[in-house]
Amino acid sequence: MRTVEAVIQPNGEVLLVEPVHLASPRRALVTIMEEAPHPHDAALLSEAALGEDWNRPEEDAAWAHLQPGKWS
Repeated sequence: MRTVEAVIQPNGEVLLVEPVHLASPRRALVTIMEEAPHPHDAALLSEAALGEDWNRPEEDAAWAHLQPGKWS
């Protein structure tokens, strides 16, 4: 068992803060907390997904010309 953070939209859509990879379908329990999400939570929800795409050697090479001192 493990706990992951999520935000539940008013329409019931559940957005996980970070990606979850499972070998097969799993059941889950959802605890709805009283506090509303913070305004910056939308950025946090996309951070992990974007990190997977952006933190690759191909991306570093593509942007290397903008950081000449770092990639010499």
